[in-house]
Amino acid sequence: MTDKLTPEQRSYNMSKISAKDTTPEIMVRHALHHLGYRYRINDKRFPGKPDIYLPKYKTAIFINGCFWHGHKGCKYFKIPKTRAQFWRNKINQTIQRDQRNIDQLSKINIKVITVWECEIMKDLNTVIKNIVAQLG
Repeated sequence: MTDKLTPEQRSYNMSKISAKDTTPEIMVRHALHHLGYRYRINDKRFPGKPDIYLPKYKTAIFINGCFWHGHKGCKYFKIPKTRAQFWRNKINQTIQRDQRNIDQLSKINIKVITVWECEIMKDLNTVIKNIVAQLG
């Protein structure tokens, strides 16, 4: 199936996708704040600029979009049919970068929690309970 949009229209649409302050991020931040947790957002001092960093718990939380971060087995992760090799390479690079960031954070004794967009949209309460349980 060919793309219904022109390359210019597709480029414009893709350029409007936000890298931070996404709906899933805001949902998790509001829920944590409501429970009394204090955090920093996109802290540049740490590899990967974690979406949420809880200093008291030395924990970084990454909230990953299923498509952009290659969530295996997720219905929202599907390689586009047009320029498939480009997208495969792009997503694989993102997965490798994510792993490097996790490794670097672990080396400096920072716990890393990764939450997927589909989990948040399906059941935010369970996601928050799992985060709180991992904080200890």
